[in-house]
Amino acid sequence: MSTTPDPDSITDIVAIDGPAGAGKSTIAKRVARALDFAFLDTGAMYRSATWWAQHQGVDLTDRDALATSTATIPLEMNEQGGVLTVVVDGHDISQAIRTPEVTNAIRHLDGIPAVRDTMVALQRQIGAQSPTVADGRDMGTVVFPKARWKIFLDASLEERTRRRAAELTEKGIDFDPEKLRDEIHARDENDRNREVAPLKPADDAWILDTSDFTLDQVEQQIVDHVKMSL
Repeated sequence: MSTTPDPDSITDIVAIDGPAGAGKSTIAKRVARALDFAFLDTGAMYRSATWWAQHQGVDLTDRDALATSTATIPLEMNEQGGVLTVVVDGHDISQAIRTPEVTNAIRHLDGIPAVRDTMVALQRQIGAQSPTVADGRDMGTVVFPKARWKIFLDASLEERTRRRAAELTEKGIDFDPEKLRDEIHARDENDRNREVAPLKPADDAWILDTSDFTLDQVEQQIVDHVKMSL
């Protein structure tokens, strides 16, 4: 891995954070396309590391083994025409990383300091290359603390559950609606209470509740917000 740039030097970033199901990745892709910025899907990175650990048969309770697995993941991410392709060790896992089995196991990795160190270093290397829209849970608080634009997307638990259900339905993935809601709530609690980089808005973030807005409306608000200071 090459030298990680100083995080204080990485400023041309639209950092979009928020809880599970708030629409971060969808909005981030659209905003990146509208602004002609690069798009960094950090959630896909953690999902890929989780899939890789499962694929290798790593004990998800073994923190050291998970750290080693993450540090050696042969990850390739490419986006063309708004479609993200994720390849690990020759396997196209673009759909596999969106399954509930992977989603519900991410919590085993994202609270491990060594795992996050590996991911943060890679994210900063990518973000330093060009103006970038990055979505996640600690983009504006930890990864890019000097980002020029920090946005915290939120929505009610009911709305986030509805959105995730629609996403799974579109992809043909079976799910139990009540269990899905409970899983999202559990993810919220885990993200907000974890010891390492807990989910919270940056002090200087713009908090945007998207519960009553369409995707087009959210995208336009963020694009206008960024363009005001370009």
